[in-house]
Amino acid sequence: MAYADQTMSGNKVAALIIVALIHVAVGYALVTGLAYSATQKLIERVTTVDVKEPEPTKAPPPPPKPDKAPPPPIVAPPPPISIAVAPPALNTVPVAPPPPPVIVPHAAPPPPPPPKVAAQRATPRGNPGSWATNDDYPSRALREERQGTTRFTVTIGTDGRITGCTITSSSGSPDLDETTCNLITRRGRFKPAIDSEGQPVTDTYSNAVRWVIPK
Repeated sequence: MAYADQTMSGNKVAALIIVALIHVAVGYALVTGLAYSATQKLIERVTTVDVKEPEPTKAPPPPPKPDKAPPPPIVAPPPPISIAVAPPALNTVPVAPPPPPVIVPHAAPPPPPPPKVAAQRATPRGNPGSWATNDDYPSRALREERQGTTRFTVTIGTDGRITGCTITSSSGSPDLDETTCNLITRRGRFKPAIDSEGQPVTDTYSNAVRWVIPK
C-alpha cells in the first residue's frame, strides 16, 4: 500500500510537470502567433501606402559665354591729404645750477731758494808775511849766501786748511823752495771760499816768498 502511494505521488508530479510544459508551449505559441499576425498587418499597411514620387526638375540652361571681359576701370589714387600735426607740448623743467667746483687743496709749494750770494775766493787769515821770516832762513843757504824769490800756489780745502803746495817759480835753490812750501803749509790759515749758494768750496791761493840774507 505504501509502495502504491509512492508510485501514485510520482505519477502526479510527472503529470504536473507535463501539464506545466504544455501551458508554457501554448503560451509561447500564442505570443509568437500574435506577434507574427501583428507584423503581417503592419507590413500590409506599409506596402499599401501610395507614395507619389516628385517629378525631376529640369536644370536651367547655362548662361551665354561673354565674348571678352571688359578691362577694369582706371581709378585715380586719391590726392594726398596734408594733416598738420601739432608738435607735442614741451614740458620745461628748471635746470638746477651746477654744483660748485670742488677745490682740492694742493700741496704747499716748496719754499723759495735762499737768495744767491756773491761767490768769494779764499782769503788768508792774518798776515801772510809772518808765515816765513828771516829766522826761518835755511842755515846752509845762509852760509853760502844764496838768496832768491820762490813763487808758489797752495790748494785750500773747505775747512780753510792748506791741502797741497806747488812751486810755480823756483828761487834757484831747492832748499829755499822746499822750506817755502813747508812753512806756508804749516802756518797758513784761510777763510774758505764759498759759491753762489753760500756753500764752502775748495780754492787756490798764489803768492811768493823773497829770500834775502839779513844784514
